[in-house]
Amino acid sequence: MTEQTSGDGDGRSSDVHRVDGRIAVVTGASRGIGESTARALDRAGARVVLSGRTVDDLERVAADLTNDPVILPADLAESGAGTELAERALAAVGGVDILVNNAGIPMRRTPDQLTEDDLDLVFAINVRSLLMLTLGLGPSLIERRNGSVINISSIAGLRGPIGRVAYAGTKAAVDGMTRALAADWGPQGVRVNSICPGLIATAIWEESRRTVPGLSESLAEQIPLKRWGHGDDIADVALFLASDASRYLTGETIAVDGGLTRLSTETVRLPEHG
Repeated sequence: MTEQTSGDGDGRSSDVHRVDGRIAVVTGASRGIGESTARALDRAGARVVLSGRTVDDLERVAADLTNDPVILPADLAESGAGTELAERALAAVGGVDILVNNAGIPMRRTPDQLTEDDLDLVFAINVRSLLMLTLGLGPSLIERRNGSVINISSIAGLRGPIGRVAYAGTKAAVDGMTRALAADWGPQGVRVNSICPGLIATAIWEESRRTVPGLSESLAEQIPLKRWGHGDDIADVALFLASDASRYLTGETIAVDGGLTRLSTETVRLPEHG
């Protein structure tokens, strides 16, 4: 038996990161990591379904994409929103090969501040809608026999940051669901993985980076690679997971954080926001 290898001369495309002709759904695609991921998938040949709450921003992103993008606005905080979005996506494009679950909200609440309403909101968006959208698209992903689900989690689920007990709980739940779905769907050809971004210079950090003296530099100093991440740092890993380059990888949680989680021994103190 000859093992299959990648690269030139083995009958495979030399560029295994291409996703030509595949259809991808990206939630939270109006900015930040979602926008960067949608752009990366489009450049690699995918047709992208863009979902988010802000139509103007979705239209701005779609205007730059080349493979007939589709815009499906959605508020994933609402009950039933994940299932409804799955139905709308399938009605619009017929089938899905790639799902990037990026939509989510941050929440900073100390244990004494946390309310039941807070808990319901953050779990509704970060966990319930994510899972129900994934399950709604499951039959299509399975039918195509080469599906890839990419859950955008957070190092909060790995580290246990101060003042983020509810948020960290949602991301730990996402990582657990990632492993369980990978086990359920692996025999049917669907891979499920999660990415845990670290400190990423997206809009959520913009005000704090601009107004808190020394914040950007002090946090960068705690990262072994000595810099903040950017949306493209996450998008490139998402593209890897979407493509055949990761064809033998499933059930994994990948920290994309410049080494912060595994190598840093300091406790990262985050500013009051979110």
